[in-house]
Amino acid sequence: MPHLLIAGKLHPAGLDLLASAPGVTFDYVEEVSEPSYAPLIAKADGLVLRTQPLSSATVARAPRLRVVSRHGVGYDAVDLAALDARGIALAIVGDVNSVSVAEHAMMMLLACAKRARLADRAAREPSLWNWRNRLEATELSGRRLLILGYGRIGRHLARMARGFAMRVRAFDPFLAAQGWPDDGTEPVATLSEGLAWADAVSVHVPKAERPLVGAAELALLRPGAILINTARGGVVDEAALAEALASGRVGAAGLDVLDAEPPPERHPLFAFEQVILSPHIAGLTADAAERMAVASVQNALDYLDGRLDPRLLVNKDALACHALPTASG
Repeated sequence: MPHLLIAGKLHPAGLDLLASAPGVTFDYVEEVSEPSYAPLIAKADGLVLRTQPLSSATVARAPRLRVVSRHGVGYDAVDLAALDARGIALAIVGDVNSVSVAEHAMMMLLACAKRARLADRAAREPSLWNWRNRLEATELSGRRLLILGYGRIGRHLARMARGFAMRVRAFDPFLAAQGWPDDGTEPVATLSEGLAWADAVSVHVPKAERPLVGAAELALLRPGAILINTARGGVVDEAALAEALASGRVGAAGLDVLDAEPPPERHPLFAFEQVILSPHIAGLTADAAERMAVASVQNALDYLDGRLDPRLLVNKDALACHALPTASG
């Protein structure tokens, strides 16, 4: 009989799926922290994990663990090496929140171009009403958007941006090697070429060992460019971004993700009125939360039943023979 551990608050639709699954038991911990769920992991065959870390120390406490199912697509807080060493599968959800994230990126592009934060303040504070005469708001129509990472989210964003008559190009060397989609978006050969061309940049790539967009890359942008990051904290060098904002090289920025979440009280980006921030919510719409909860639970159940779609596995080698034994086995 499989036993699952649900670590982090889950949409009721995911809990309903668990409750209706025959022969399945589960523990449920709403708090999003590793210490909150670690004491329960010893009896878990599967772990459904929100945003909290999964360290090698916690993996070592889980002798029965067969699969970790991420409630999302990112897994930089998971010790993948520890899972690989034990042959434990790591699954991610499919295309459940790409539209949500793309819409959030588009919203931030508009908010930056229209100076939404400043406009709101000026309407609420009579002494700032005449800010309107500074004509800081700009139009997106005809502007150049560079999308870094042209997967599902990037493609949705490109479609939306073209609806605002933006000129769209993308940088994704991995996709270029496989074959570029014929959807009207032109690839750029190098990151430098794309940054020098762009009026706005939207980031949709995984976190790597070093920031993809640092001081050198920001220096290539056209003066007053807009930078959007709805991917992961650490993809953009925040200290370098603060300097670029102070110099005017970057005119505005929209960030849904930060290096430290929640950020420290005196974060340097808080000083800039032209920065729009949100608390890592781009994929957290009510619609996406329901789809993600159901998908992450279903992935764990499917893996333990030996029928998970291999395209949803991060570590493909873990696919072999890790289903729970049957009554006859």
